[in-house]
Amino acid sequence: MTRRLLAYFLLDTSGSMHGEPIQALNNGFNGLISMLRSDPQAMDSLYVSVITFDNDVKNIIPLTDLASFQPVEIKCPDSGPTHTGRALEMLCNLVRTDLVKGSAEVKGDWKPILFVFTDGKPSDLQLYRESTTKVKALDFGMIVGCAAGPKSEISFLKELTNEVVRLDTTDVNTLSTFFRWVSSSIQAGSKSQGTGENMVLPPPPGELIIVV
Repeated sequence: MTRRLLAYFLLDTSGSMHGEPIQALNNGFNGLISMLRSDPQAMDSLYVSVITFDNDVKNIIPLTDLASFQPVEIKCPDSGPTHTGRALEMLCNLVRTDLVKGSAEVKGDWKPILFVFTDGKPSDLQLYRESTTKVKALDFGMIVGCAAGPKSEISFLKELTNEVVRLDTTDVNTLSTFFRWVSSSIQAGSKSQGTGENMVLPPPPGELIIVV
């Protein structure tokens, strides 16, 4: 059995993403999948799961290997809150079910990786804070937060992870650049796990600002 690398994407689809931002998100995410498909190592081991969160939280793409991945249109309502806490809660339940733990007989999956993309702040702050503690206990190989656009709040993502990038806009070019960087992060992550080293993020392009 090939050891799998599970990559989870939590994508903000709240009302503020309506219009050009959601089109840019679709464009960028589908571009990411195409880039990863050109990497033989990712084709061998990468599995992707996508959770969208607005007023509802949906696992729109249950864990799927890269070769079988079918593009899906990510949609968002005209308006509504950002239930980031509920999305993290769903993530914890999925990881507990999806991840094959190692044992004496089985090597088990690599440490999973998580990307959280949001253009706002959690509407369910108490649940968000409870869920961040649970996520940290799951031992991810890498958690990357992305705060996109002028209304995104970095401080809440910093409660989840130290690896936070900021995008000034949510247009097609910026999001495509972000997802290209995500692609190289995943490829670097799969190689470093193979050698037993800690995952290190590649340097970001100019449009992405690493928040320290």
